[in-house]
Amino acid sequence: MKDLLHKILLTLTVAAAFMLSVSAQNGGRLDPAAMPFADGETLTYEGKVSRIIKGIAVADLTFTIAEQRLGEDYLVKGSARSKGTLLKLFRYSFLYEVESTIGDKEFRVKKTATHDVQKDRVRDSEALFDYKNKRVNYVETDPKQPMRPPRKIASEIAPETHDLVSGLYTLRLLPLAVGKSFELMVSDAGLVYRIPVKVTARERQKSVLGNVWCFRVEPDVFGPGRLIEKEGTMIIWITDDARRLPIRSQVNSSVGRIEIKLKAAKNLKS
Repeated sequence: MKDLLHKILLTLTVAAAFMLSVSAQNGGRLDPAAMPFADGETLTYEGKVSRIIKGIAVADLTFTIAEQRLGEDYLVKGSARSKGTLLKLFRYSFLYEVESTIGDKEFRVKKTATHDVQKDRVRDSEALFDYKNKRVNYVETDPKQPMRPPRKIASEIAPETHDLVSGLYTLRLLPLAVGKSFELMVSDAGLVYRIPVKVTARERQKSVLGNVWCFRVEPDVFGPGRLIEKEGTMIIWITDDARRLPIRSQVNSSVGRIEIKLKAAKNLKS
């Protein structure tokens, strides 16, 4: 269940990443001065599952852009942490932490580092993106068994390939419109996936920001050969304003209906 949940939670950023891929395909570079976010910006979401019991709180999801740069690069940190009923009733805990190093000029991912804890199981990984040689090199280790050989995967990438986090702070930069469709390449755990995305509607949504107009975005992440190899559907609502904030996601899957909603936003750029 945890593998499905953390991928669903992190896939909230897919809508952002697909728009970054469009920018790369158009040969455009992002102007750092025009970025609609401030260093230190933090977005916090809560994930709930509805199956037998309605609205079980299962996880908190947080994305933060570091206050200090890595030279000219950005460091974006994301985490998914189990909480509430999942811990009390099912005695199941997980922690998934990810750090994405993102280049300043193209705003594309350079490195992805993760720390993955499932009860007593722990895995650390690092993916390095080599655009010159068109490869992503992924290495996974078990810190509890340092003598165990690491798991290694290398895959071919395109110039517009991204990880699940690198596009989060760029979706406000590009226009959305009902009827538009896109396709992106996303790398996760050393593998590369092709994800079709459609903008299907413009709707009002209740949120911590008030009643706001949003674009309804539907990434096709479920099914054989997809990011999540199970049956299901996903919808993401993204604000129709200059900030382009993803405020809600709804997922129908084998574990039930999952609702992910923005519950706090700090250090937003004026």
